[in-house]
Amino acid sequence: MMNQRNLIPCLLLAAGRGERMRPLTDELPKPLLTIKNKSLLAWHLEALGAAGIQEVVINHAWLGKKIVDALGDGSQFGLNITYSPEASALETAGGIRKALALLKPSDYFLVINGDIFSPNLPIQQLLDQITSLRMMPSKPLAHLLMVPNPVQHPQGDFYLKDSQILNEPKNGAEKLTFSGIGIYHQDLFKDLEIGTSAKLAPLLKEAILENRVSGEKYTGPWHDVGTPQRLQELNAANE
Repeated sequence: MMNQRNLIPCLLLAAGRGERMRPLTDELPKPLLTIKNKSLLAWHLEALGAAGIQEVVINHAWLGKKIVDALGDGSQFGLNITYSPEASALETAGGIRKALALLKPSDYFLVINGDIFSPNLPIQQLLDQITSLRMMPSKPLAHLLMVPNPVQHPQGDFYLKDSQILNEPKNGAEKLTFSGIGIYHQDLFKDLEIGTSAKLAPLLKEAILENRVSGEKYTGPWHDVGTPQRLQELNAANE
């Protein structure tokens, strides 16, 4: 019998223009760029299917039809894929808010950036957190997967101490980078107007001030595929 936690929906963020990846992204959406002959989105979708997740929404803007044409209804991955088109990219939070009508979460849902490469994506590990989140009196609004700061982002994003995400340094806290993989409660986005552009960071920082964001550190393979050189290096590596 399918565990209820696996029935949470997942949103793959694929609406960005990928300016830093030009000219590769002039004719192809960034999440369709390939590593080992498999698109970044396909890597995610295979991992989601293996974890038992069934419902996936993909938002798109730039050359979005190519994403739809490449992935279809998701049956090739054992998934049901629906699409959330944006006339112009709505930023992360705006894109999530618009996609909620398709995601239909009962409370929590999973979101993964479409332009990261994490071949052993710890989806099951994240799903294990949902039961704990639901039992907490404070009902956390987000649970973030944090990674060691990569060379291109040495300053990190947030501090992590005892599974709590912090905006400011605290004794024993470690400054880490947000992986672009997280579990969110739909209430985090309830005050956003549908169809308007909105960034995710301000919402997270506000929720962090209320001690309603948890997190965990992940040290497995994770790459932000941000430049053509990084893509080339990943394809050359024997990972």
